[in-house]
Amino acid sequence: MRTLYYSHPDFLLHATGAGHPERPARLKAIGQALEQAEFAKLIRVLAPLGTEQQATLIHPAAHIQHLRDALPNQRRYPLNPDTVLSPGSLTAAFRAVGAVCDAVDRIMADTADNAFCAVRPPGHHAEPMQAMGFCLFNNIAIAAEHARQHYHLQRVAIVDFDVHHGNGTQAAFYHQPQVFYASSHEMPHYPGTGYPSETGAGNIVNVPLRAGDTGIEFREKYQSLILPALDHFKPQLLLVSAGFDAHRDDPLSSIRLVEEDYRWVTQALKEIAGRHCQGRIVSVLEGGYNLKALAASVAVHVRGLMGQ
Repeated sequence: MRTLYYSHPDFLLHATGAGHPERPARLKAIGQALEQAEFAKLIRVLAPLGTEQQATLIHPAAHIQHLRDALPNQRRYPLNPDTVLSPGSLTAAFRAVGAVCDAVDRIMADTADNAFCAVRPPGHHAEPMQAMGFCLFNNIAIAAEHARQHYHLQRVAIVDFDVHHGNGTQAAFYHQPQVFYASSHEMPHYPGTGYPSETGAGNIVNVPLRAGDTGIEFREKYQSLILPALDHFKPQLLLVSAGFDAHRDDPLSSIRLVEEDYRWVTQALKEIAGRHCQGRIVSVLEGGYNLKALAASVAVHVRGLMGQ
């Protein structure tokens, strides 16, 4: 498989401060893991700088201007209790937008089969007019809308296995049946959304997990609910909000997944992409805050994308 791996030093410029779980060391840990010899065939891409036009596919100009106005000249500015801006934050955020859009472009042009975008800040909590949950721009939602508008796709799917519900992604497409969104997430948990009754235009599938659930419950929910719905939707492009904070060692959750569960779900999603969209997958980093667990889980996920 031809797998793209997006990274850029600018992602480290988003300085969240001592003690913040979403920290630059996350990407350093991932980078070290993917330097191993088995990943030599990855196609390594420096993330281009995204544009305001790309960001406005999801976020009104007023949201972007609010972030620009709040951007500090030094140190940090808290947008809310868990989301901060530093002088380099918007540069990092626009790099994330550029990475996901470029990945869609290259895969739709058939110059690669799939991609993993190691970006930060993450995105799935960012609503069209609100930065929250460590997120400034909703990277995965922007990728979906970029694919729809530039390639006239009628069926774009997003699967989100981060331990937190992607409220921002759901909000962006709640009334848009051309975009399928499925999320497995711990409940009750931040941000308090993601009930099974939240179905949008019939395009939303929320699958809550309970504290203490393991890979047994996780796989059963995918096999009985998410994968059949995804198969029925028949996506022309599959996007993945790849959060690894449902790992048993993660400090922000109480789900008990292990690396083998991430290998399993990656393979299951690849099989569906193979049936419906020529294997086209763009995977985008969301959460994962134990550095060792994050690096190991990403390595398993990328190994699966590569077909190893």
